[in-house]
Amino acid sequence: MELEKAIVTALDYEVRIRDLYQQLADTAQNSDGQTLFAALQEDEQRHVDYLTHLLDQWHHHGKVEESELATTIPSKKAIEGSLQKLKPVIDRDDHKMEQQMLSKALEMEVSTSRFYQQLITDIDEQYRPLFMRFLEIENTHIDLVQAQLDYITGTGYWFDLKEFDMSGD
Repeated sequence: MELEKAIVTALDYEVRIRDLYQQLADTAQNSDGQTLFAALQEDEQRHVDYLTHLLDQWHHHGKVEESELATTIPSKKAIEGSLQKLKPVIDRDDHKMEQQMLSKALEMEVSTSRFYQQLITDIDEQYRPLFMRFLEIENTHIDLVQAQLDYITGTGYWFDLKEFDMSGD
């Protein structure tokens, strides 16, 4: 894939997921959901800004310079601590709407991650580092959204590790 097409396509993915998180933040019924979706929306906005900057560099100079792509999403340990604080709220709330929102977000994050995985394979080797950080961050988003979803649905999983077994085995 040519670099310009890769950047434009990545921008399309990032704008769509940013807009989804904005919509979810606006419609979430509790402040914790609003905070989560707003944080993810801000992270995706950083991606849009970064890609827009790359595209501008490409158009003006015919080349791009890699720079640091930061994330505001906390570590898995910090996420776990936050979810533990939410347990009393989650246990008493009807969270069907939040479950639907998280499922939609997870589906889009997985799609975006797959795009970056394929892009890294298809693009010229010299440009791979530009997109590898995106893949890493999107995979962290998947972990976060999946952890939230698992937690409110009570699956017994935490970051893909089984926390308890109701079968007694």
